[in-house]
Amino acid sequence: MILLTGATGSIGRHLVRRLAERGAGFRALVRDGAKGRALGCPYAVGDFDDPASLAAAFEGADRVFLGGPGALPVDGEQPMVRQLTAAIEAAAAASVEHVVKVSVWHAEPGGLLAQGAHSVLDRRLAAAGPAWTLLQPSGFLQNLLAPGAFTPDGRLIARYGGAPVSHIDARDIAECAEVLLTGAPRPGESFVLTGPRALTDRELAERISLALGRPVGLAPLAPDEVAAALTARGAPSGFAADLAGLLREVAAGSLAEVTAAVPDLLGRPARTVDAFLADHLPALRAAVQLP
Repeated sequence: MILLTGATGSIGRHLVRRLAERGAGFRALVRDGAKGRALGCPYAVGDFDDPASLAAAFEGADRVFLGGPGALPVDGEQPMVRQLTAAIEAAAAASVEHVVKVSVWHAEPGGLLAQGAHSVLDRRLAAAGPAWTLLQPSGFLQNLLAPGAFTPDGRLIARYGGAPVSHIDARDIAECAEVLLTGAPRPGESFVLTGPRALTDRELAERISLALGRPVGLAPLAPDEVAAALTARGAPSGFAADLAGLLREVAAGSLAEVTAAVPDLLGRPARTVDAFLADHLPALRAAVQLP
C-alpha cells in the first residue's frame, strides 16, 4: 500500500489521479477530513507538526511518496526540516520499504533555503532505514499560474535575467513518482527532472503570447528588488536575502541544464511549455488577468 504525503499539492493531486486511474492501493495523508473527502480517494488524517498523528497514517504502508511544504519566510531553520523529519521517522517506525522523496535541484549542505533544508532531509532519509529515491525537479511550469507571476497589466515578471530555465510540468514529476512507486523502485538513485528545453523569460513570454493570441511583455525584477519588496511586506531580512541569492544563482544558469531523466523514467519526452500552456489556457488567462 502506498501512502501519499503532500497529496493536495502541485505534484500530489496529479499523483492521486494517476494512482486512482490505475487502481493502485493507496491512501492520502491530509491534515483534515474535508481535504480528504475533496480528493475523493482513501485518506488518513495526520499532521507533520503532530508526530503522534503520523503513526496511524503510516501503519500498513510499504511505499511512501514524501512531498511537503516549500521554504517559508521565517528566521532560522526552515520548518520543513522538523516536519519532514517526523515523516521520515514515522516511515522508519512503520517498516516502510521504499520512500520516493521530492527534494530540490542543488540540495547541498549550507545551501540557501530549500537547498539546505533538503540536504539535511535527504541525509536523514538515507540513514533512516527504508530504501529511497530522490526526485530533484527544475522550476515548475505551474508557477506561471500562481499569484504574482504577472503584473496587474499582464506582463510576465522576469526574475532570472537572460538565463534559461528548464521548467518542468508537475504532471511529469507525478508520473515519474508513479513509475517508481508502482514499478521498479530504483533505490539509492537521484533524478534531476527537467523539461525538454530551457527557455529564457523572454522566450517564455513569447510562448505565452502565442498561446493567448496577444503580446505579453516582460517586467524585469532584480534580486535586490525582490528582497526589498519582501521585507517591505514584513518578511525576515535573512529570508529575503537568501531568496535573492537563489535568484542570482538561477540568473547565473543553475537551472539551465536539460536532463534525460524524464524520458528515462517515462519512456517519452517531457511535456513542452507549449503543451502545458494549451492544457491550462483558462487558468493562464486568469493569471494574466484577461477577460
